[in-house]
Amino acid sequence: MSEEQPRLLTASVSDFRYFAALLRGVNFANKATAWVFSAVFDEFTYNPHAASQPSQHRQEHAGGDDGEEEVEMASAFEIPLGTLMDCLNVFGTAAQAPGTSSKKRKNGDDDSDGGGGGGGVKKDKGKGRADAEGGNARLDEWFAPGKGTGMRMSYAGAGHPLTVLVAEESGGPTATCEITTWDPEPRMTFNFDNDATVLRIILKSSWLRDALSELDPSTKKLTIIGHPPPPAVANNRVPRNAPPRLRLRAVGEFGTTEMDYPNDREVLETCECPATVSFTYTYSYIAKAMRALQSSSKTSLRIDDEGLLSMQFLMPGPRKQGRERSQAFIEFWCLPLEE
Repeated sequence: MSEEQPRLLTASVSDFRYFAALLRGVNFANKATAWVFSAVFDEFTYNPHAASQPSQHRQEHAGGDDGEEEVEMASAFEIPLGTLMDCLNVFGTAAQAPGTSSKKRKNGDDDSDGGGGGGGVKKDKGKGRADAEGGNARLDEWFAPGKGTGMRMSYAGAGHPLTVLVAEESGGPTATCEITTWDPEPRMTFNFDNDATVLRIILKSSWLRDALSELDPSTKKLTIIGHPPPPAVANNRVPRNAPPRLRLRAVGEFGTTEMDYPNDREVLETCECPATVSFTYTYSYIAKAMRALQSSSKTSLRIDDEGLLSMQFLMPGPRKQGRERSQAFIEFWCLPLEE
């Protein structure tokens, strides 16, 4: 990409392992539609005049310390998600847990782990690539001792590839990948009505992850059952025969499994359920959220009165100097089965 070519956006991050963890959580489809926002990057530059109308979307939200309304622009495009993951892992560091140090590659190491495969990707490796070849300028500014592998991406708008530059250190090898993009396809939208929420639960992801990982692979249906808090008896004790606040019922070829979550704040940090509710879902859809669940720290389950399930996973984020640790979420929606 020539330096004269105007770019719709340019973004960089000094340790992309948090970014890669987000992508792994949704890496279960061949293609994905991407909306790029500034919140997950260290540096972010947006040039709306470089974008064509089909790929430009306007996002408005209230924010900022001064209380004024901020206007943020986002670009939407479709990419081969698996190819992007391969490019990020070109040095074998994308799969590392955030916060761990990257290992130096030895001379003669094979680079086969960075294959792009089928996504129209071109790679170039070398030392000190010019800025015109992928935005390698100011590498020293976004590297520091102890940081992980850095990433810089740029996008010139519809019809242009997504250019991703990956580097382990400012003076080390770099890899530049150009990934084919497409115009985004229309997608199904879900409108979760917060005012119609009939079940809201927040718990540690490990409690849900351990339960779902024990289910038989032949599981076909998963029923989520919520109960209101039981009436208190003497000394505010809970009756022994009180139903659990949350019950998961899995039905498969070999029988039925039930998993109960007690009315204990150490298990369920938040449980709001004014009346008994029960909705059944196709388990194969729920299982697609397991990758995000494995990397998350907390999970929020919400169900509205029509049975629409919203699962939000709190993902780890980097702690930026002078600011609080940033937080990112992965959200899944699932429609219930009609019974």
